[in-house]
Amino acid sequence: MAEASANLIGGAWTNGPSAIANINPSDVSDVVGHYAQADLKQLEQAIDAARAGARAWGRAPIEQRHKVLMSIGRELIARSAELGELLSREEGKPRAEGIGEVYRAGQFFEFYAAECHRQYGENAESVRPGIDVDIRREPVGVVAIVSPWNFPTATASWKIAPALAYGNAVIWKPSNLTPASAWALTEIISRQGLPAGTFNLVMGPGFSIGNALASSPDIDAITLTGSYETGRAVAIAAAPNLTKLQLEMGSKNALVVMDDADIDLAVAHAVNGAFFGSGQKCTASSRIVVDRKVHDVFAQKFVKAAAALKVGHALDEGTQIGPVVDEKQLAAAERYVEIGKAAGAELACGGEKLERRTKGHYFAPTVFLGTKNEMRINREEMFVPIACVIEVEGFEHAVSVVNDTEFGLTAGIMTRSLGRANAFRREVKTGCVMVNLPTAGTDYHVPFGGRKHSSHGPREQGRAAAEFYTAVKTSYINAGMPQ
Repeated sequence: MAEASANLIGGAWTNGPSAIANINPSDVSDVVGHYAQADLKQLEQAIDAARAGARAWGRAPIEQRHKVLMSIGRELIARSAELGELLSREEGKPRAEGIGEVYRAGQFFEFYAAECHRQYGENAESVRPGIDVDIRREPVGVVAIVSPWNFPTATASWKIAPALAYGNAVIWKPSNLTPASAWALTEIISRQGLPAGTFNLVMGPGFSIGNALASSPDIDAITLTGSYETGRAVAIAAAPNLTKLQLEMGSKNALVVMDDADIDLAVAHAVNGAFFGSGQKCTASSRIVVDRKVHDVFAQKFVKAAAALKVGHALDEGTQIGPVVDEKQLAAAERYVEIGKAAGAELACGGEKLERRTKGHYFAPTVFLGTKNEMRINREEMFVPIACVIEVEGFEHAVSVVNDTEFGLTAGIMTRSLGRANAFRREVKTGCVMVNLPTAGTDYHVPFGGRKHSSHGPREQGRAAAEFYTAVKTSYINAGMPQ
C-alpha cells in the first residue's frame, strides 16, 4: 500500500495507526489515495493542541487573520480547476460542479477575510451614573467541525473560514468518503503560519472520532452537517457538557408548480433541483408539488427531461449526472424504488442501476408519478436521484403539502403571481424560500439554515455566523472622576 496522507495535529503531520483507501465512485478500480485514520489518543493530542492554539490565535491581530484567510481563498480560486477535478474524482459530481465548488470555497474565505475588519463592538449608557458599558464578541474557543461528503470543500470552508476569522481554534473531522479534498484544503491552511494547534485535521471513523469529539468537555462548540439521526446523536452526546451546537441536518424539500407557471422553466428547475449532484444535496427537491390544472403537461415534460439526462463518469465531457458516492447510496436508491412501487407509486422513468464504460455507482434519474405525501418516499430524506410528483388542488393545498413534513430547509414555488409568491414566502415553514428558482443554490454572504428537524442552533454563513463562533461579553467600567 502507498504511504498514507497524514493528519495535521498540533502543527505536525501525523501518521495514524491505520489508513483507508479512497475509491473513485465513477471507477471503483481507481484508488484516489490512502488516508491516515486517527485513534482516540491522537484525538486527545489534537484537543490539547487546539486549546493552546486557541489562546494564541484568539490574541492575533485582525490584520493577521485577514491576511491568512485571503491567502487561503486566493489559492483555492487559483487552483480551482486542479482541486475541483480531485473533488469530482473522489465524490462523483461532474467536473464543472467540482471546480465551481472549490471556487465557491475560496469566496467563503475571502468573505470572512473581510469580516475580520468588521468585528465591531457596541457601547451603551448604564442606568447608573458614572458607569460605561462595553459590549463585544470574543472567540468561543475550540470548535469541532464535522463536515459531510456531498460538498466536501464548500461546506467545510463555510465552517472553517468563520471559525478562524473570529479567532477560534479548529479540529476538523471530515467524512471518510472524501478525504482527498479535506487533505488538500488542510495542506493549504498548514502553510499560512498559524500558531501550532490552531488548525487540526483529524480523519477517522465517525463512531469513534466523531463520538469522542461530541462528548468531550474540552470542546467549546460543535458544528455539524449531516443527517438528522447523526445530529441528534451529537446533541445527546454533547448535552452533559452544555456544548454550543450548530446542526444542519436532514431535509425533504418541495418545489411547487402552480397553474400559472412557465412550464418549461419549471421543468428545468425541477430537474436541476432533483437530480443535479445525483440528488445528494440537502437542498435537493425530492417532492415536486404540481397543481392539477398543469399536472399532466408538466409530468410529461419532466419525465422526458429526466430520462434524457446524461449519466456518466464525473470527469467525462458532457456528463450531467455522475454516480452516487458509494455502494451504500446505490443500495438506498434501489431500496427506495422498491418502497415507492410497493406503495402504489407509478415508476415513470429510471429506477435502475446503469452500466457505463467504467464500473461505478451509477443510477438512472428516477421519477415517480401518482404519489401521496404520506408515502415513505415523500417522508424520508432519500439523498438519491429520485423525485416524486404530488398532484394538488390549488395554492392552499400546495402550501399544506409543503409544510406537512418534519423537515424545513428549503421550499420553492414556480408562479407568475407576485401575490402567490409573497403568500408562499410568508406561509411555508422553511429557512430558505426560492421563487422561480431551483430549491438548490444559495449565496455565501447571507444566512443559511432551516427549521424543525433540518436545523438546530444559530444560522450558518454571512454575518449571521458570528452568533455561533463568538461569545458576547458585556463589561461595566467605572473609570472614576478626572483628577
